Amino acid sequence: MTVVNVNINTIEKVKSFVNVLVKFDCDFDLVSGRYVVDAKSIMGIFSMDLAKPIQLNIHVDNEDATEILAALDPYIIK
Repeated sequence: MTVVNVNINTIEKVKSFVNVLVKFDCDFDLVSGRYVVDAKSIMGIFSMDLAKPIQLNIHVDNEDATEILAALDPYIIK
């Protein structure tokens, strides 16, 4: 599993973020405090507090995560 923090604080960012994730055949979870939602679910994402960074858990082997991280680069907090 790979873990990164993402910033998706606008409606446009949420839509484009989900469009990137659905291209990959693995599971993604967004974690904020004790809440966990499917990162491919727009409704789930909008139930979270988007004003602060959110942890993204990518359930994939580390060698496969390179392509995913490259696609998610605009959203990742460095």
